[in-house]
Amino acid sequence: MIPTVKKPIINAKSLHSASHGAGRVMSRKRAMQSLEWGPVNKQLKEKKITLMSAGLDEVPMVYKDIHQVMAAQSDLVETLIRFEPRIVKMAPHGERPED
Repeated sequence: MIPTVKKPIINAKSLHSASHGAGRVMSRKRAMQSLEWGPVNKQLKEKKITLMSAGLDEVPMVYKDIHQVMAAQSDLVETLIRFEPRIVKMAPHGERPED
């Protein structure tokens, strides 16, 4: 997921709201059963991302494509800045995430 700075566009039909994240495409259980660290680490290395901690249930491929999410809400927000993550720290494996 690529963090962005967004400027709201006043839209009463949306209750002046927009999504705050990409959302999941894979359940935590499915991620733990179907993903392996080798391919995940390869992808992170290619993108020059250092992973400090995370379980397989929090890796990038379990989330929706942020570009598609942002495009779907272009009537709600204007993207001002896009950040490329370089260091990621999620709930460590075996620790309950805050969601």
